[in-house]
Amino acid sequence: MTRFAARRLLYALVVLWLVSTLVFVFLHVSPVPVERVIGGPRATADTLAQIRRNLGLDRPLPVQYWLFLGRLLHGDLGDSYINGTPVTTLIGDRLPTTLWLVSGAGVLWFAGGVGLGVLGAIRPRGVRDRAATVFALAGLSTPPFVVALALLQVFATRLGGAGVHLFEAGPPLQEHFLRRMVLPWIALAFLMLASYTRLTRSAMLDVLAEDYVRTARAKGLPERRVVLRHGLRPALAPVVTQFGVDLGALIGSTVVTEKVFGLQGVGQLVYRSITAGDTPVIIGVTLLVTFCVVAANLLVDIGYCVLDPRVRLA
Repeated sequence: MTRFAARRLLYALVVLWLVSTLVFVFLHVSPVPVERVIGGPRATADTLAQIRRNLGLDRPLPVQYWLFLGRLLHGDLGDSYINGTPVTTLIGDRLPTTLWLVSGAGVLWFAGGVGLGVLGAIRPRGVRDRAATVFALAGLSTPPFVVALALLQVFATRLGGAGVHLFEAGPPLQEHFLRRMVLPWIALAFLMLASYTRLTRSAMLDVLAEDYVRTARAKGLPERRVVLRHGLRPALAPVVTQFGVDLGALIGSTVVTEKVFGLQGVGQLVYRSITAGDTPVIIGVTLLVTFCVVAANLLVDIGYCVLDPRVRLA
């Protein structure tokens, strides 16, 4: 177990280094100079040159990269080009809102998708299976922003005062903040729930067709025990794998949901940084998302041992 964790940690460090290097190179060879974005279209040549000197952009690219790696080793992601605020501060202020959004939606789509998938797999081509299939197709065909706007239309316009409390602002861990997160959770989870329904159903059908499942039924075990213990546990392996990847990747891809519901999270920070050409913030968020994906995959690998005893960590 220790050797496995050490290898995965080394793998995570290599991935973070590769991603940071690629993002640094891509952003620093952008056709739109950073100093032009900051100075504006009317900035003079002297002003642009001063901006480059202040940001250290007048140095050779290898020197900038070396200084960049040195700051990363000390946990320093640099300062924003726009307002001079440390990138870690900008991300830290917005990360709790995004974590609440992703974690709440994750619980909804994982529990709902697994439940609907199991119900559909127990009796294939039955009424519940066909209903789950129709729901999955509808969810996969509906863009997230359409769901978000529809929820706003229903709760803010049609229900009037009954839905106003869902839009009250407030810091995390307070009651009105949690009430406000209900609709964003539903909007973000809807598309993923449909996908997980199909994935769980497919995995359950494959497992329920195995010989050991038929043997368990032949021994007279209750159907609920056969489905939950002998069928669901091994069927969850691909579902958990996908869940770990999606949960980590969504940290930086909640732009639409946060924009529609006015949430000041990491997604909004990414959008504003890209439009403003704020390179340090873009790199910082990219490294954050990469770390979340790598950490989620590590937890998934460890979780395999719980779901399937045949899996061993070497």
